[in-house]
Amino acid sequence: MRRHLRSLGRIFETGVINFIRNIGLSVAAMSVMFVTLTIVLLSFVANVAFTNTIAQITNQIGISVFLKDSDTPAQTNTLLAEVKRLPNVKSIQYLNKTQALAQYEQQNTANKQLANAVDVLSNPIPATIIINPVNLNKIQDIKNFLVEPNVAALQSDSPTYSGEREVAINKITHATNILREVGILSIVIFTIISVLIIFNTIQMAIFNRRDEIKIMRLLGASTAYIRGPFVVESALYGLFSGTLSTFIIYGAFKGASSSLQASSLGLLNISYAANYFDNHFLLSLAAMVMLGILLGAGSSFIATIRYLKFKTK
Repeated sequence: MRRHLRSLGRIFETGVINFIRNIGLSVAAMSVMFVTLTIVLLSFVANVAFTNTIAQITNQIGISVFLKDSDTPAQTNTLLAEVKRLPNVKSIQYLNKTQALAQYEQQNTANKQLANAVDVLSNPIPATIIINPVNLNKIQDIKNFLVEPNVAALQSDSPTYSGEREVAINKITHATNILREVGILSIVIFTIISVLIIFNTIQMAIFNRRDEIKIMRLLGASTAYIRGPFVVESALYGLFSGTLSTFIIYGAFKGASSSLQASSLGLLNISYAANYFDNHFLLSLAAMVMLGILLGAGSSFIATIRYLKFKTK
């Protein structure tokens, strides 16, 4: 047991020494890994903020369905039950004619012309069903249901979700999806670049230490003992890169949140992202460090499988 612990200690010590000795290669590898982990963390936090923004937008959007005055209570109740069963319906609100009129007057208090028009006529506002969707990307399912002949026959007018409002909402969801895809693509590209640079770094380190490795082989050192320092060295790349990227992204969001007068930049809610970091900082730090260590150690392990055999023959 003590022998194994001493071996592990020597492997770790040698890995740290090699990390310091090859500081130029270490900085190059850490720089690319830092960019990769920064993109990963930034994409994750941005995705959380986008999801929150979309949820807030979704909660404010209601599809208004206007019913005919001739609809019977039984027909209305049946329609309400059918709408509730739709998978993309989060909630519904039914307003009878009196309630719909009160809402109309409240929404148009600043427009005296519209208010006077209602005063002159008897209540012209129809009973209304307000539908709140779960997912804006699947709102077409609700629209398809509302245009079915038996459902459309109960409506006095077309639902309000149309025209420019629909176009604006579709643009928001489309932009969010594009940003997510760009984030994923960037993560994949920089991860590949990081792995290739770590491969190259390990290859150069093995080449520089080829005589030392041959002597260790002759003295009976195992492959795991020879490979260990390289894995430790690469794991240190991930440790420092993950820590640095987390603190920099955290500082960037906190600084932007406190210095910018606006709480958001487009769809990216800066304040929400900063608060999310405050509540999940230690978890984010641990996740980035673990991801960096796995990326570095895993790449190094695979590289040593290939290059150690080649250089020690």
